[in-house]
Amino acid sequence: MRKRVRVRGRFLDTRPLRGSRSFRDLWIGTSVSQLGGQIANVAVLAQVWDLTGSPVGTGAIGLATGLPMVLFGLLGGTLADTVDRRAVVRATTAGQLLAAAGLCAQALADNRDVLLLLVLVGLGTSCGALGAPARRTFPVRLLPDDQVAAGLALTSVSFQAAMLAGPAAAGLIIAHWDLPAAYAAQAVAMAVSMLAMIRLPALRPEGTGAEGGRRRPERGGWRIVLRRPVLWGSMATDLSATLLAMPVALFPLVNEIRFGGNPQTLGLFLSAVAVGGITAGLLSGTVTRRRRGGLVQLSAAGVWGLALACFGLTGQLWPALGCLAVAGAADTVSVVTRSALVQRETPDAYRGRVSSVEHVIGVAGPELGNFRGGLLASATSVSFSLVFGGLSAVLAIAAVAATNAPLRAYRTRSAAAKPTAPGGRRRGGDHRPGLLIRLQP
Repeated sequence: MRKRVRVRGRFLDTRPLRGSRSFRDLWIGTSVSQLGGQIANVAVLAQVWDLTGSPVGTGAIGLATGLPMVLFGLLGGTLADTVDRRAVVRATTAGQLLAAAGLCAQALADNRDVLLLLVLVGLGTSCGALGAPARRTFPVRLLPDDQVAAGLALTSVSFQAAMLAGPAAAGLIIAHWDLPAAYAAQAVAMAVSMLAMIRLPALRPEGTGAEGGRRRPERGGWRIVLRRPVLWGSMATDLSATLLAMPVALFPLVNEIRFGGNPQTLGLFLSAVAVGGITAGLLSGTVTRRRRGGLVQLSAAGVWGLALACFGLTGQLWPALGCLAVAGAADTVSVVTRSALVQRETPDAYRGRVSSVEHVIGVAGPELGNFRGGLLASATSVSFSLVFGGLSAVLAIAAVAATNAPLRAYRTRSAAAKPTAPGGRRRGGDHRPGLLIRLQP
């Protein structure tokens, strides 16, 4: 019996889905919206490539999404610590729905202006970024402390599943009904997500006076993060991995040069990353129960960089897909451990602002990394861009590990322990195991 329990502990921990109706409802809605988002991502990538035929063009997608994420993500953090977080997410989800409808309309009109397409992409990204910090605070409010990492792992698995199914679905939809249908699928998915938002209870920030009235927070997220070595070390690790080694913008060029531009191969690249991520997610019980979260994140981020450098060197399809699968698995482990660490180490009164910094780094970093990869590939070669980026990421992560002893030594505290405010004073009420009231990356 004891051996059976140990084996079960290695697999996906589903306690959050069984124990919290709100988390379960939102997880379903979020999973559907993520699937729609992946379908739209492939459609945008295909449309921009068709309009420009340039890696700089596809890299510009990262610029069009990365800049709004930085600007509106930071603004969203302050908003999330000032007003009801549920209301923020409801409003921004409605904005994403409108942006998806705009993408569908421009495709129906046979738009040939890449700038208009990127503006609509940026609009949807801006709405998502504004609501993302509030979304990131949900798991720790909906779940007991010992289930937060498990909840994040479940969300990661749904995201990886969307990455696996989304590109394949996009290929079928675009082949049979063209781009407007792909964008329409995203609009429908966002409508489902909106319905899930309506079911959420109020989630006002704790400890800021927001329960009785609105008051502007006095500290910015960056200041809070920089005062805590564990937080800035974890985020610097993620930024090093994504900004220096993100490969997605280079997939069309790699496919064109090495595999004859077959659209099915392009979909396989994205699906391979998802296969690795899902595999890691299904075995995430091994990770979410480990207390050395900092060391786990550093190791996983290093594996990500090495796998992508190897992807840049191989010219055969199956080894290339294998490298991407390893990268996807490492990325999932890194993201889950980072997210759990950040949410656990931040008092609720500051979670919106700290989550905005995490969102900017965790989401804008990859987009800006795609832009960097596209520029470097156009100036040199796609192989050089991939290999140089992967190895540079490994070196940067090693530098973070060497200079941040608190992150290397970090251990998850017991469930009874509470995060402290930046000044050192302990705050109660950050974790409510009995409160069944939930994340989306």
